[in-house]
Amino acid sequence: MTRRTFWTSAAALLAAPAITIAADPKKPGVDQERVNKAVERGLEHLKKIQNSDGSWSPPGGMYPTAMTGVAGLALLMEGSTCHTGKYSESVTKAVDWFLKRVQPNGLIGNPNNPQEGSRYSYGHGYGMLFLACVYGEEEDSATRKKLEKVLTKAVEFTCRAVTSKGGWGYRSAAEEQDFDEGSTTVTQLQALRACRNAGIPVPKQTIDNAISYLKKCTTPQGGLIYNLVSGRAATSGSECPAITAAACASACSTGMYKDKYFGMWVKYCRDSIYRQFGTNGHDDYANLYFGQVMYVLGDDRYISLIDPECKPENAMTWSEYKKMAFGNYLRTQGADGGWVPGGGWGASAGPIYATATALILMQLEKEQVPFFQR
Repeated sequence: MTRRTFWTSAAALLAAPAITIAADPKKPGVDQERVNKAVERGLEHLKKIQNSDGSWSPPGGMYPTAMTGVAGLALLMEGSTCHTGKYSESVTKAVDWFLKRVQPNGLIGNPNNPQEGSRYSYGHGYGMLFLACVYGEEEDSATRKKLEKVLTKAVEFTCRAVTSKGGWGYRSAAEEQDFDEGSTTVTQLQALRACRNAGIPVPKQTIDNAISYLKKCTTPQGGLIYNLVSGRAATSGSECPAITAAACASACSTGMYKDKYFGMWVKYCRDSIYRQFGTNGHDDYANLYFGQVMYVLGDDRYISLIDPECKPENAMTWSEYKKMAFGNYLRTQGADGGWVPGGGWGASAGPIYATATALILMQLEKEQVPFFQR
């Protein structure tokens, strides 16, 4: 099974007639050599701070399952697998750590760990996404069987944990009295889609219900609220830009390019994130997802997929977003090669999350992981 095995019908949708936006000579692009060096330093930092057992955990030990998932993804984005690449040993150690951490009911993580038990859905989702991406590149038959079994049970757990509205909460619906919220819903949705892309059975209805949940969370303004209370988001004013960005990424991973809600979400993010870069209280989380969306849109798809009436000079482009995001990362990288977190959930998750999310975004153009390919 090779690196470019998995493709979805999204490729056909993305082949829509392109509108070429010429580069503005007055606006120089990103210094790619500096980016490459920053990425190398960041990856070396992640390798250095990996725990001996294969996990990653920030000071205080918060969310070790989630941190190991996102850190592992950053190494996969470099091109390393369990068997090849500069960080193959680190990837293998992380996989082994996950395999020892799977619960009999399929949960990836430790619900009895006070550092993650109250919000284990994040770790389960990021862990499932990481392992699904590893599974897609794994050639050893024995390891593939182990991963297939783990991912199959993980999917089953996620499907049992879903709420009556189609979303997910910090823990299973049974434990949370049917509580739901957008950020954990997107984490589960992307993980399910990655599993499905890798050949793991995933009920289509579960994915459809989750998409329906996100749509019900959408206000007339186009942004998503935190969670559903009355059953539908009826009024504007309480939208969460970061969760809306995450919904956009979910739309990309599920092929919703021509769905009106995808357009609404992207336009909302245009005003709340793209044009206000760096002002969001959840910058690390928001840009992890919005960066994926901007990479998919590239420099020539915003008009054809989102806003046919938009003038080319006003269109959102990956090149402009890349300048903003990568320029910020180049300015803020620490002496040790890592990044410190912004606000929101990233702040409590610590520098590992900030570093891993920066590296995932800065390596999208390498196209080494099928799930994140354009």
